[in-house]
Amino acid sequence: MATSRERPAASVPRPARFREAEGDTQGFLVHTVQSPRQAGETKLRVLVPDKIDKAHPARVLYVLPVEKLDEHRYGDGLAEVRKLGLHDKYGLICVYPTFSHLPWYADHPTDPSIRQESYLLTDVLPFVERTYPVVPGRAGRLLLGVSQSGWGAWSLLLRHPEVFEKAAAWDAPLTQPKPDRFGMGGIFATQANFAKYHVPTLLARAAGTLRAGRRLGLFGYGSFRPHHERIREQLQALKVPHAYRDGPRRKHHWAGGWVPEAVAFLAQSAGEGGGGEGSR
Repeated sequence: MATSRERPAASVPRPARFREAEGDTQGFLVHTVQSPRQAGETKLRVLVPDKIDKAHPARVLYVLPVEKLDEHRYGDGLAEVRKLGLHDKYGLICVYPTFSHLPWYADHPTDPSIRQESYLLTDVLPFVERTYPVVPGRAGRLLLGVSQSGWGAWSLLLRHPEVFEKAAAWDAPLTQPKPDRFGMGGIFATQANFAKYHVPTLLARAAGTLRAGRRLGLFGYGSFRPHHERIREQLQALKVPHAYRDGPRRKHHWAGGWVPEAVAFLAQSAGEGGGGEGSR
């Protein structure tokens, strides 16, 4: 299992450049970013709760995008969190990092401008923690995703359980065996590289670390129910505590109705109950 000392970004020392935040028309704070780990300019969109100060640091909810750059065919995760008032309800600073290529939250084996995992770990996390009044380290880092960003949330936590506290996914192809669908090929490039991010393999390796509390959640499906059922069987066989909801079937979209329960799970401490039917 990869650790923070084994991050591929270590071979690319040049730091990213973040501009000071500017407000956008939706009321978010937006930092533009230039990083050697991304092709061209990306953005960091930030949603801050109304009640926040340095004396009471907040945890960070990383709302992981499904699409590249500013595309929102499947909705806008950060706008959905704001609409539901979840940032204020749970006192979360919510961060939405954009990516120059379709995000699968992996590092390309040869192209240094497609280092999505390294971009998040090396550039985004440190910037957020030195810029905003947040709880530093693992305890303050929560991951939320749908579809491939649900894959990303789980693979990031499973590869770096010392870095992230909890991950929640909805309708994600978690047991996909090869990088031959959903635009995977352009990011993973090879089967050997894909194997480093294969969720069932990572789950088996990290199972011992994850038995101390509920750090993984699955909150329903739209298109990928068989993947969820298989990963659920693996979780039970490995005796890994988790939160799980099977249905109802929902639209494959950020606004499908699943976000409130997923964020409620993330906002709990890993030892608390609740968070989905059939939770273990």
